[in-house]
This record gives sequence, C-alpha cells and structure tokens, in this order.
Amino acid sequence: MILNGWGCGETHLGGYGEKARIKGDWLVRVPESMSAREAMAIGTAGYTAMLAVIALERHGVTPASGPVVVTGAAGGVGSVAIAILSKCGFQVTAVTGRREEAGYLKNLGANEIIERADLAGPAKPLAKERWAGGIDAVGSTTLANVLSMTRYGGAVAACGLAGGMDLPTSVAPFILRGVALLGIDSVMRPKADRELAWKRLGTDLERGKLADMTSEIGLGEVIDAAQTIVEGRVRGRIAVRIG
Repeated sequence: MILNGWGCGETHLGGYGEKARIKGDWLVRVPESMSAREAMAIGTAGYTAMLAVIALERHGVTPASGPVVVTGAAGGVGSVAIAILSKCGFQVTAVTGRREEAGYLKNLGANEIIERADLAGPAKPLAKERWAGGIDAVGSTTLANVLSMTRYGGAVAACGLAGGMDLPTSVAPFILRGVALLGIDSVMRPKADRELAWKRLGTDLERGKLADMTSEIGLGEVIDAAQTIVEGRVRGRIAVRIG
C-alpha cells in the first residue's frame, strides 16, 4: 500500500517508521505493474507531478496546444513531470539554476533548457507568449513570469514554493489572456484522485527514466539529505532504505 500526505510525518507519527498506525482510508494500493521500491522512488513528489499533469489535461492542454514549461526542473517534482510530459508527447522546456544538469534533463525528455535567472526578475503584466501550459514548483517571481508568458487560454499548475510563497503578479494574464492558475494539493487529496494519479504513474512514467533519476540512502543519512534538499542541491528522487 501507498501513503502520501494526510500529515504523516508532520502531525501524525510514522513518516520514516517501519510500522505506523494509520487510517485505512488514507491508503492507495500499489499498481500491479509497480514494485514497492519504485513506488517509494516516485514518492509524494512524483505523485504531485502526476496530479499537475492531469490538471493541465483536464483544462484542455494537449501536445497540440504547444510547448509546456517545467520549473525547478532538476528537483523531484520537476524530474518526474518532464519524464511524464515527454512520454505523453509534449514539447518540454525545463527551467533550472544548474546548467550542469542539462544532459540529465534532456535524457528525461526536455527539448529545451533555460536558465532560472531568465524568470527571476520582476514580471511584466504581460510578456511574449511562449508556453501553452506549465508546472511550477518554485512560486514567487518565477511563477509570476511563467504566468505572464503563458499563451491565451493556457494554464499553469502550481505545486511548490521553493522560491517563496509570494506571487508578485497582476490580474492581466487572467483577464486579458484567460490564463488559469491551477492549485495542486497532494496532502488532503480525495482518494479517487490519488488512485487515478497512481494508476497513471504505472503507465506514463518510464521505469528506465525513474531509475536514472533515483538514488538510494539509508535511514541514518536522512538528516544530511534533508539539508541537501533545502539547499537545492538534490537531483531527482531519493529512496530511503529502512531497516
């Protein structure tokens, strides 16, 4: 079984436990095509990325709509999002502050790599239209710039705040281009949404790409790894070996 969110590890004990007392309604069955290790490698970040892709699809964003952008591209959400979007036929622009990860991102399926600095300055109310949609894990001025560059009728799924909780933008993208900002919550998500996301992960995330983006550590290494994550130096996903 899989447990994502519901405050586990925050307000409910058991985030890194071998056993935990939890509500059965919180659980989702591991897809038959997926191993337990693969489910843990995907984790909450990968599950969140899938929720974001589904949200864009429901809004009507398709590969025919045009290219899509993924910010925080070398992180957990970004890496999985690029792999899924590429598998689904999208042209993907990856945004990263680590130019040395360009090869890694292209192997996941990114067609174009741009510097994080290109989206770091104050956002114009409206900028040149570049993308039909986007998945943003950064927030702040990065999200504001992505919104200002989203094409008419497009959508951006926001699921993170690595760059800050503020959003220094205007209403212009929403009322002049009909852009939609789609909020992605993974913690309290209804069970039906969870089951769909994990089912899609079983078919739309290539196992080879998942393996390429995943490293493994022991339980005793979690504290050091957490500091690396906070500093923005982690690439892809980390699976924690318990026991």
